[in-house]
Amino acid sequence: MALRAACLLSVPRYLQLQAHLHHSAAPPQRLTSFPVHQSGFKFGIRAISEAAANPVTPKKENERESAPENWKIKMLYDGDCPLCMREVNMLRERNKSYGTIKFVDISSEDYSPEDNLGLDYKTVMGNIHAILSDGTVVTDVEAFRKLYEQVGLGWVYAITKYEPIGTIAGAVYSVWAKYRLQITGRPPLEEVLELRKKNKVSNYLLTA
Repeated sequence: MALRAACLLSVPRYLQLQAHLHHSAAPPQRLTSFPVHQSGFKFGIRAISEAAANPVTPKKENERESAPENWKIKMLYDGDCPLCMREVNMLRERNKSYGTIKFVDISSEDYSPEDNLGLDYKTVMGNIHAILSDGTVVTDVEAFRKLYEQVGLGWVYAITKYEPIGTIAGAVYSVWAKYRLQITGRPPLEEVLELRKKNKVSNYLLTA
């Protein structure tokens, strides 16, 4: 499938730039390089091959996990996005040793904007959002950087703090966020929102 190569750029691993190879404390990773062209730039993309090679079935809300009591950051993720779930499940696995990330599936019927600083489903579907324990909302590459820092992988995104890498990384992520639904074979956001609305009405009528 023509989109298969694009799908391998599962966000945010495409942003794991070559700089991490120079980090002495970095654990050994088996790496795969993918070339990416963006606004005339060509640079090496590094991916954690285990996650990219093995498709992961999204964990849905009926497999609800207990939230850590002393979480430092809350990750709002789309549980219906197969590529996103590769990232989420990798972070989940790391988080077992840290207990610093609280995972919130926005695709769940129980998702409540009121419990998440008013961030509604449509807003969070547009790009990744995370909420720090002090109430600060972070988005896009910064959100990934904060999440990775909390599970001992801060070195992966450290380079995105500096220019021009930060700008390039942000541009690449923006493209992914814009076309994420198409890349993963899902309908446009407007259709997703309409279906979600109908499902809520149907569920309400069934329980009324």
